[in-house]
Amino acid sequence: MSRVAVVRGERGLEPVYRAMDLIDYCKALEPYDTVLVKPNLITSHTYETGITTDPIVVEAVIKKVQELDKKAIVVETEGGITSPDSAIHETGMMEVIERLGSEYINMRKLKDKVELHVENPRNVKKFKLARLATESAIITVPTMKTLHHTGITMGLKNMFGMLTTRKKYPMHRHGMNNVIYDICKTLPPTLSVIDGFYDKSGRGPWEGTPVKMDTIIAGTDPVAADATGARCIGIDPWTIDHVRWLHEAGLGEIDEIEVVGDGIEAVYQKWDRGLD
Repeated sequence: MSRVAVVRGERGLEPVYRAMDLIDYCKALEPYDTVLVKPNLITSHTYETGITTDPIVVEAVIKKVQELDKKAIVVETEGGITSPDSAIHETGMMEVIERLGSEYINMRKLKDKVELHVENPRNVKKFKLARLATESAIITVPTMKTLHHTGITMGLKNMFGMLTTRKKYPMHRHGMNNVIYDICKTLPPTLSVIDGFYDKSGRGPWEGTPVKMDTIIAGTDPVAADATGARCIGIDPWTIDHVRWLHEAGLGEIDEIEVVGDGIEAVYQKWDRGLD
């Protein structure tokens, strides 16, 4: 049985604190000295568009990590047509990082990289990333969005951004559900904190309609966190290929989930996925 917190609250630090306090994040992070905080900064759009992660969510996560006397580093890589080095400033994320005495790293620029081989891959046999990612805890901090070719883009899909390959778009030819499965099976995130303050419904990631959800979802089981996020917006997680496949591979739960906090009913909205 996996535990996932679903907390309703206006944009601020407290809903994030409450969600994290409802799960055993301390135990999950205990083995690590360094924690990588991975937001979604695919563009320089600000948080109210629902496209990028809200800096206030990252602020709360960093503070929780620092309370454990661990080093928090905000990380991102290029998306092929975008630069996180610009987005980190234009979204207001860098102001938070500097104020808290944290650090930002564009992992593509790190020289020390490793190549991970995927056991029994669906499509991607190996991928390259910064060695730092293999030695640290990873907290995936996405915003909630729907996406035409993966159904949802939440904590698991956000891990695609850990790859240090600059030209990521060609990997779509492998089928993004396959890519997400192979990455997360090989490098699963330690913790998911899903930013549901402002989100994006529709075909995504840029097309669609901003949605004010006033929600934070957190869990140490990233499959269960995404499955719960899907249910919060009226999507059956069993229909999301990468979520189902990772569950079947033993990476997390879809149904055996204890939802704590305010619960799915308190935040539920049926989203228009723009599939017609």
